[in-house]
Amino acid sequence: MTPLKFPAKLPALLKTLVLALGLTGLIAWPMAVVAQEQPAPGPETVVATVGGEPITEADLAYIAEDIGAELNNIPPDQIRAVLLAQAIDLKLMAQAGTTAGLENDPLYKTRLEYLTDRALRRAFTQTAISDTITPEEIQAEYDKQVAAIPNEDEVHARHILVTTEDDAKAIKAELDAGADFVTLAKEKSIEPNAAQSGGDLGYFKAAMMVKPFADAAFAMEVGQVSEPIQTQFGWHIIKLEDRRPAAKPTLEQLTPQIGQQLYVTKYRAKFDELRKATPIEIPDQALADGVNTQLGPLQ
Repeated sequence: MTPLKFPAKLPALLKTLVLALGLTGLIAWPMAVVAQEQPAPGPETVVATVGGEPITEADLAYIAEDIGAELNNIPPDQIRAVLLAQAIDLKLMAQAGTTAGLENDPLYKTRLEYLTDRALRRAFTQTAISDTITPEEIQAEYDKQVAAIPNEDEVHARHILVTTEDDAKAIKAELDAGADFVTLAKEKSIEPNAAQSGGDLGYFKAAMMVKPFADAAFAMEVGQVSEPIQTQFGWHIIKLEDRRPAAKPTLEQLTPQIGQQLYVTKYRAKFDELRKATPIEIPDQALADGVNTQLGPLQ
């Protein structure tokens, strides 16, 4: 997934709270991962039993929420097994805790209150925030963001890279005399991939190349061969193959990022609304001041 881009004024603690939710409800990825592109079974579908107790597809989705971004480090064909292994571990230890009578332990009851709050927060943010983000909102934000992207060209070029200016001048003379650019690139360029690519750099925008190289390439006409150009890598002879308007990101490409941005904005608004309407008492004034610094002013 695309990294989160928080609004500049979003307080640090609120960023942590938003990240803690995982944003999984927004894009419904846990069940998609669990299903692995096959028809999604229902959340109550039993995938295993431990001591007679079922583990369901919903349990795997909850485990995926807890694992979060760490799933990105697991090979796709192993994700389902990893989630089920985690669920089995959880179930075995929970059953052992019940056998040991820990359901009446004060530490268990305290932690259960916290976990209940966390589950309620996830359920609430799903219905009050994630489910309110519509395709129309995403489309409108996409249109706004794409309109703000400046129009620019990208070029397709080849180059021959050599160590000295004299070598570059000699190659330019051969090219002027009719030598084939691709053949010379394969024979003389010191670029590691030149022998296979014939110096082909594909399409690129100006910002993708060092400035002297980009300045020369973008000032050329299609089919033109440059004079020797020096960069920190050596001396280049450039041939411009093509020029075209650079494509802007598609709606599909930007949807995850836009969805996250809308989620964060709506989360902040809902958080401020609830905070303003709910009495919060912190007897320690220094601690209260620190919390207010973290949460930021009410919008």
